[in-house]
Amino acid sequence: MALPLKDITVLEMGTFITGPAAGMLLADLGANVIKIEQPETGDPFRSYKGELYSPHFQTYNRNKRSITLNTKLPEDLAAFDRLVETADVFIQNFRPGVADRLSVDAARLRAINPRLIYASISGFGASGPDRDRPAFDTVAQAASGFLRLLVNPGNPRVVGPAIADAMTGFFAAYGVLGALVERQTTGTGRLVETSMLESMAYFNLDDFTHLFSADLVMGPWSRPHVSQSYVFQCADDGWIALHMSSPPKFWENLAEAVGRPQMLEDPRFATRDARIDNYEQIVAYLAPLFAEHPRAWWCERLAALEVPHSPVLSSNEVIETEQAKHLGLVLEAPGPKGTFRTIRSPVSFDGEAQTSVTAPPTVGQHDAEILGDFRSPKDS
Repeated sequence: MALPLKDITVLEMGTFITGPAAGMLLADLGANVIKIEQPETGDPFRSYKGELYSPHFQTYNRNKRSITLNTKLPEDLAAFDRLVETADVFIQNFRPGVADRLSVDAARLRAINPRLIYASISGFGASGPDRDRPAFDTVAQAASGFLRLLVNPGNPRVVGPAIADAMTGFFAAYGVLGALVERQTTGTGRLVETSMLESMAYFNLDDFTHLFSADLVMGPWSRPHVSQSYVFQCADDGWIALHMSSPPKFWENLAEAVGRPQMLEDPRFATRDARIDNYEQIVAYLAPLFAEHPRAWWCERLAALEVPHSPVLSSNEVIETEQAKHLGLVLEAPGPKGTFRTIRSPVSFDGEAQTSVTAPPTVGQHDAEILGDFRSPKDS
């Protein structure tokens, strides 16, 4: 299995999602990621039904080792500093000021190890009027303009997964990788900073580009109208998604698939611009047709005519598809609660994908293994 970061050691003092997500992305590439947690309780994201191994925690903490340190204690801070001396990367996602109180701020750690790449993740940035505002996923989505693109104005509800948390972790790891490449030339580390606001504004780049180039503020229907994307309910209550885009052949084949070859003679549906302008009328026209047959029937018919589509699958359906099985998307490993199952990294190197995984650690699982040389017997 390709492990391009196998010689890189990462100290992750991350909690909840953004910091742990960054650490996991590096761990999936082979980095030796040591998760530093509070004694006994660990990462607050662990807590679940009276135990400390929640599904949320498992999502972002595979391929890591866990140790417990309280850097407010002199002996623990000394052990922590020993780890910093030889580490390559340090990751934290505390609110501004917390790292200083814990003696894990960038200035102090980079003085110990000038080669250290220090990744700091915040909600709204390290400075500015919103610096100290608490930020969680929904807050960042809303503040960056992204949430507005997901919410149905007629029934406003927060929907979907923690996109802002995951993407911020992704961009933090992206910055770390850039700094690691640069260090090969300079020999010195960097302070790598990102925030949830900055990450989600960047992720929402298409919205801003339309504003800057066309003075157009996008809304929740903007992309599906332009991309000609649809979801229809079938006779068996299953959903099917279509992404018709711009090639005329897709629409010609769809007209054949639904048994309405005359459909595109209607001036409302005859051209791409007309279909964009009459999106809701197209939905009203096609919805009753898709309701006439079950989803599997439509999938077979659309596939035969090369109409871009997919059944709208749930997670349990995805892992049972032949393609998912062929790609080996699901990995298994022994874990504290039995078999740990997860979805492998999507990146392959020279055709070689990730084929094994280590289950997320329990709190302090690797204290003796990692801290044994740094602590006296009475402290371990």
